[in-house]
Amino acid sequence: MRFTRSLRRGMAAIAALALAGSLAACAQSQREDPGAGTSPGAAETKDTFVFAASSDPVMLDPAMASDGETFRVARQMFEGLVSTKPGTVELMPGLAESWEAAPDGKSYTFKLRSGVKFHDGTDFNGEAVCANFDRWYNWTGLNQNENITYYYGKLFKGFKTGKTGGIYESCEAPDPQTATITLNSPFAGFIQAMTLSAFAMQSPTAIEKYDGNNTTGTVDDTRFSEYATAHPTGTGPFVFDSWERGQQVRLKRFDDYWGDKAKVSQVVIRTISDPRARAQELEAGSIDGYDLVSPADLDPLKEKGMQLLNRPPFNILYLAFNQKNKAFQDIRVRQALTHAIDRQAVVNNSLPEGSQVAKEFIPDLVTGYNDAVTEYPYDPDKAKQLLKEAGQENLELKFAYPTGVSRPYMPTPEDTFQVIKTQLEAVGIKVTPVAAKWSPDYLDMVQGPNGTTKRDIHLLGWNGDYDDTDNFLGVFFAAKSNEWGFDNPELFQALKEARELPTVEEQKPAYEKINAMIADYVPGVPIAHPAPTLGFGPGVEGYVPSPVQDEVWNTVTIKP
Repeated sequence: MRFTRSLRRGMAAIAALALAGSLAACAQSQREDPGAGTSPGAAETKDTFVFAASSDPVMLDPAMASDGETFRVARQMFEGLVSTKPGTVELMPGLAESWEAAPDGKSYTFKLRSGVKFHDGTDFNGEAVCANFDRWYNWTGLNQNENITYYYGKLFKGFKTGKTGGIYESCEAPDPQTATITLNSPFAGFIQAMTLSAFAMQSPTAIEKYDGNNTTGTVDDTRFSEYATAHPTGTGPFVFDSWERGQQVRLKRFDDYWGDKAKVSQVVIRTISDPRARAQELEAGSIDGYDLVSPADLDPLKEKGMQLLNRPPFNILYLAFNQKNKAFQDIRVRQALTHAIDRQAVVNNSLPEGSQVAKEFIPDLVTGYNDAVTEYPYDPDKAKQLLKEAGQENLELKFAYPTGVSRPYMPTPEDTFQVIKTQLEAVGIKVTPVAAKWSPDYLDMVQGPNGTTKRDIHLLGWNGDYDDTDNFLGVFFAAKSNEWGFDNPELFQALKEARELPTVEEQKPAYEKINAMIADYVPGVPIAHPAPTLGFGPGVEGYVPSPVQDEVWNTVTIKP
C-alpha cells in the first residue's frame, strides 16, 4: 500500500460547515478575558472557543488514555503520523507525508514532514518517532495494566517484558525524515491504527524531563506524573496552558504550528457533568458548544436558535456479562438476559433520535458485518423459561452504570440503566444498582483487576476509533480480559488470524464468521448504535463533526 497525497490538517477548512448566525451579546462578558491577541483578519470574531465536556480528562498523556474526554483535549495538542479527512474515516497524511508497506505486511516506512517542531522547540523527526514506539514497547509493571496502556496492549498485543512480547519488533530512523516500523507479524489495520490519539507523537525531551514514564516513582500511577498533568508536549495547533481539576483545561494557539494556525488564540474546555446544565450554559452564551446533547434538549435548543449537528454513528452501546459470576458461565442465562431486553424500548426511551437498534457488536458500515447472525428477539416468556431451565429463577445481579458523564454511545446512562433494570426485573431478576463516577472509579471497576467482584453486568460501549473491524471486535474479544471474564480460545484464535490477513477482501468472510461466533456465544447484549448530537451557539463556524471524533479546532471561529 502506498499513500502519497500531501495534505495538511488545515484543509479541514475546505470541508468546514458554514454555520450561520450570531452569538448572544452576553457571551463574551461571561467568558474570561483571554488576554491574548487575535489571529490576522479575525477582528470581527471572538478570540476564545469555550467547549463544555461531560467530564474531566483522566490526564493529558494520550498514550495512557482510553476515554473520549482525554482524547478530545489531546487532539488539539497532539498529532499522529496519519490523520483522517475531516468529517470522514478516510485516511490522510498527518505528521507523515506518505507511507509504504512492505509486501509481507510486516514493515511500514514513513516519510515525515520537515520543519515540524514540538511545543518545547525540539525537532520532530525519525528519532522522535522511534522514541515514542520504543517508549510504548518498553513499559513495565503497572504501565502494562490494560486500564493504563489500553490501546497499545490491545493492538500491539504485548510489551518487551511480560507474558508476550507482542507484534512490535523495532523502529529505525536512517535519516531525520524517515522512520521504518517493523512488526513480528502482519497487522492489516496498522496504518488505520496510527490515526488514534493514543499513538500520537510526543516530545521525548519533555517526557524525560518531567518523568513521563514515572521512572523515579514519584507517583503511584504513571498517568498522574508531572508530564501527564502539567507538561503535555506535542506538535498540534494548540499548546497546553493550565488545568484546574474538575473545572477546565485551557490551551493557547501554537504560533509555530506547521499547518494552518488556529483562528482563535485560546481554547477552554470546561467540565460540566450535567447535560441539562450544559444546555443552559449554551443558551446563556457562556459556552460556545458541547457534545452529546440529550434527546430532551434537542427541540428547546433549536427553538432558541442554537445549532444542532449530528455526528455519524460509528459506535456500539452494550450490556456486558461478567463471567466471573458462575451463573453467566451457563449460556442459557446469557441467552435469557438477551431475550429479556427490549432494545427498541431502550432506544426510544433513553437515546437520541436517529439511533439504531444493534444486533452485533459492530455498526453495519464496518467490514465483516453479518446480517445473518443468530438473533435474540425481545421475549420475556422465553427469558423466564431459560432462567428456570438453568436453575436461576431467583437470579440476583449487581448492575453497574456510570454517573455524571455522557458518552457518544451512552448520552444519558442513568436513563438507559433504568429502562434495562425495569426489563430485567420484569422477568424475575433482582437487580442491585452499582453506580460510580465515570473517571476513574467506573472505568477501574469495569476494566481493572479489582472490579470483577463488584459487578455482574454493566453498561459500556465503544466509539470506533478508525475503520477496521479489529478496532471493535479485537478490542472487546481478542483475549481474556477483566471486563468480560471469559476464556474462549477458539474465538481468540479466530480474531488473531483475521487480524493478520493482509487485505480487507480476505478479512471480510473471516469477520463474518467471527460475528456469527460471537452472536452464538452471547458474551453480552449489543444494544444500539446511538446518533450523537453536538450543540453550538449561532455564531460558531468551522466545526466539522467526525464519526471517530477526530475533531481539531484550528478551523473554528465564533462571530459575535
